[in-house]
Amino acid sequence: MDDTRAEPGDGKNAERLTALSDGIFAIAMTLLVLDVRVPPGLSGDGFRDAVREVLPDLGAYALSFAILAAFWRDHRRIVRLVPRFEGLSLKLALLWLGMIALIPFPTSLLSEYASEPLAVAVYAGAVCVTNLLELAVLGSGLRGARSSRPGAEGAARFVAADLGSTALVFGATVPLAYAVSPATAMWSWLVLLPVKAVMGRRSRRAHGP
Repeated sequence: MDDTRAEPGDGKNAERLTALSDGIFAIAMTLLVLDVRVPPGLSGDGFRDAVREVLPDLGAYALSFAILAAFWRDHRRIVRLVPRFEGLSLKLALLWLGMIALIPFPTSLLSEYASEPLAVAVYAGAVCVTNLLELAVLGSGLRGARSSRPGAEGAARFVAADLGSTALVFGATVPLAYAVSPATAMWSWLVLLPVKAVMGRRSRRAHGP
């Protein structure tokens, strides 16, 4: 039985933050697709060239959509772990949502200037900072909680490891984009696929599906 004694309004506090975050995520995810377009009135070679040119935009869209979906998923987990957001945890959550709303900008830089180290560094840096902010939201929220819910400690460790691994990989590719090449930095992001797969299996074994 959950012995957490929530004060009046605690549930509404989390509900309001969830409603706000859902709206921001919906807008940010929609804005990602605005750069994916083929000009009208083309025919023949011009149309085929335009379709080929839009492929980087589709790639950047897919990448950022997946990243935003992961942020949204982790946020839902954090809301279940943290019964109340106030003070520092609320300020950090709002700052984090500000970074979520900003993600379409580095996405557009990546789709248009993927060969430029600065564009790749800005994108990787934005993802890294957003992960670190969400990690800070989790940490400050748990410190402010009066009691832990059953199983919260193990679930919190998994969310922290998930966010920390993403921040580490994207943060490391910021200098890599300059020291080696932007392409190498972007290919390095694929390291997260096996890492997340292993973490997911371990989490399911420990906490169930």
